[in-house]
Amino acid sequence: MRRRAGGTEEALSSRPSFALVGVLRFPQSRVSPGRAISRRVAMALVVLLATVLIVYFDRDGYRDVHRDRLSFLDCVYYATVSLSTTGYGDITPYTESARLINVVLITPLRVAFLIILVGTTLEVLTERSRQAWKIQRWRSRVRNHTIVIGYGTKGRSAVDAMIRDDRPSAGIVVVDTDHAALEHATAAGLVTVHGNATRADVLRLAGAEHAAAIVVATNRDDTAVLVTLTARELAPQATIVAAIREAENQHLLRQSGADSVVVSSETAGHLLGIATTAPAVVEMIEDLLIPYRGLAINEREAQPDEVGASPRRLRDIVLGVVRNGGLLRVDDPAVEAIQKGDRLLTIHSVDH
Repeated sequence: MRRRAGGTEEALSSRPSFALVGVLRFPQSRVSPGRAISRRVAMALVVLLATVLIVYFDRDGYRDVHRDRLSFLDCVYYATVSLSTTGYGDITPYTESARLINVVLITPLRVAFLIILVGTTLEVLTERSRQAWKIQRWRSRVRNHTIVIGYGTKGRSAVDAMIRDDRPSAGIVVVDTDHAALEHATAAGLVTVHGNATRADVLRLAGAEHAAAIVVATNRDDTAVLVTLTARELAPQATIVAAIREAENQHLLRQSGADSVVVSSETAGHLLGIATTAPAVVEMIEDLLIPYRGLAINEREAQPDEVGASPRRLRDIVLGVVRNGGLLRVDDPAVEAIQKGDRLLTIHSVDH
């Protein structure tokens, strides 16, 4: 991901925008080759027709080798050979007005016709320049976004949950080294960065310094630790959430700077064990974890009319209270009364 110049390494984040095309990608609409070719042919025909009409309406200013008045077919013939720059010279404009029209109108049409003919090459160059401009503009404006590192099963599920929770897809950036995963992310409308997230320059390219949250969903626990360390150094104020496979590595993620750690294998193991005797419990837990149907767990600010009241007596079912950055269960004596600034974890129905 880095290139050497004069014996020194150049970080991705310091490269010009033009050099980042293909590394940082934006979602875009796909046009089929057949449709693109049809559109180009239609444009060429429009240019040809416009040229024929211009010559036909000013046909008295032209003459052929026989000095005859031009017919409509002659005008089509002249427009065709003129736009293709063949120019046999058998039909020429001889009045000043006809020559002026050739300079002012037909010459630009000729240039447009040639551009359409070589449109494939020019389209590639134009697209690359456009992408470079979009990268430069995006890097200067991206703020308070969410970075998802790893677009495997965990990463995709995390993105789906955020989008279902009304998080705009334009505010999510995916970082991965797998081209196929990045293709899926781009198709889903997400900005993507190709690179190893253990490197600070890759995270800078994703705008980590300005991110509101960073989700670490790598396939290896040691990679998750390195990514979390790097991310915390670059983004001291961001909320970092990491997923690991083994519970014994949880303290390493905490020490590396993760605010929340999800142990995937242990959580799955608990659910498997519960399912053997109480499958309905697992079904209810899955329902709570899916934010777009049934029941869902929500975190919200305590309302002014709820301050001073017991969380167990509210209309909503309260599971816990977030106070001073810490989570207190609803049966904790410290949350006998709700205080100003508390955040409540409640269960609510998505269907109502």
